[in-house]
Amino acid sequence: MFVAAYWIGRSKATGMRNLATKAQPLHSLPRYYGYQMLIWCAVPAITVFALWMGLESTVLTKLVKLSLPDEIRNLPGGEFNLIINDIKNIAVGNISQSQSDPIRTTAAADYSINLGFSKWARAVVVLVAGLLGAYFGYKRITYSARARIFVEKVIMIFLITCSCLAILTTVGIVLSVLFESLRFFDKVPFSDFAFGLHWSPQTSIRADQVGSSGSFGAVPIFAGTLLISAIAMLVAVPFGLMSAIYLAEYATPRVRAWVKPLLEILAGIPTVVYGFFAALTVAPMIRGFGESIGLSVASESALAAGLVMGIMIIPFVSSLSDDVITAVPQSMRDGSLGLGATKSETIRKVVIPAALPGVVGGILLAVSRAIGETMIVVMAAGLAANLTINPLEAVTTVTVQIVTLLTGDQAFDSPKTLAAFALGLMLFVTTLILNVIALRTVRKYREQYE
Repeated sequence: MFVAAYWIGRSKATGMRNLATKAQPLHSLPRYYGYQMLIWCAVPAITVFALWMGLESTVLTKLVKLSLPDEIRNLPGGEFNLIINDIKNIAVGNISQSQSDPIRTTAAADYSINLGFSKWARAVVVLVAGLLGAYFGYKRITYSARARIFVEKVIMIFLITCSCLAILTTVGIVLSVLFESLRFFDKVPFSDFAFGLHWSPQTSIRADQVGSSGSFGAVPIFAGTLLISAIAMLVAVPFGLMSAIYLAEYATPRVRAWVKPLLEILAGIPTVVYGFFAALTVAPMIRGFGESIGLSVASESALAAGLVMGIMIIPFVSSLSDDVITAVPQSMRDGSLGLGATKSETIRKVVIPAALPGVVGGILLAVSRAIGETMIVVMAAGLAANLTINPLEAVTTVTVQIVTLLTGDQAFDSPKTLAAFALGLMLFVTTLILNVIALRTVRKYREQYE
């Protein structure tokens, strides 16, 4: 329907252009009139479709509720919702009718009939709305109609809406995490969380249950996060940056065409595969080597997780740095070589400083990737919240603890569950501080070379 609307609008505008005169010219190109008619057709149809899909479930649930006996309709909200879910599962075939009582089977049959009628009615209403909009758009195709301006305004409104949605989504995420974190800090003092040296979030579910009251000192978790991330960066940054310099400055086009795709294959490997590699190959190898020279190495260590994570992050640093180094103007290289500098001196003193902002951006992306990694840490570093800087011991990270805290049967308003939001907030603040420091550093060097 949308393609037909565009074609009809453009065809009419093309015919009008052939009959236009200098006294009455066509304002815009024919394709803009096609886009204008397409917009008038699509907006009503999409709006009706979205509203229908948003209200369909609520209306069908109310219709099913009217057909149920009073003793079921008067049930508490949670129990009634379970019955409605069973009815919907029976209607779509996820639950066999022989396993259900007659009341739910009958209600499921009614729900299925209403759902089928809703689909047909939705298709008809959307089609009618689109045709009415297309007819209105067809009538607006005139010589004086400013179709190009109309289309550009619609596109501008769409782009602004997308930008606002992205901003509001970010604000909503921050506020939701902040709200839940404040609930956690009402139960646990911020000083105990931020400066505590012991992490044991296990709490009693019931008042009469024997269990730990919980200890929420987050220092060991952030120390483990920084330790593993630092090891990963020590691997990823030198190898990634050196690979980028080689590919951009020394490699022939043929070698570059083969090496860069092979290097970027590392970015497409699932993290669980890296986790298996770290747990089954790297960790035993490190432990065996450590024991051979008299060191005590844990079966799950920060070193194993950091090394494998660094290998995983190499393509992020290499690819972004390679693109930035390649984008440095050739005139800067030629000027340095013309003054007598060698190729290596040109790279060290001209190319790298000029590409530094982009290189730092790539490293920041790699740091964010390392901080947010979960699977490798779970499989290779463990879940123990140890306060140590020894890379041969088991540690854990913030993301692993967030996943651990949000799984299980713990009440959602308990300190154990709310601690996940506090960890998320602290991680967000830490990342923000690192980004500010990096931006200041980049600005300093950028002013020096501009």
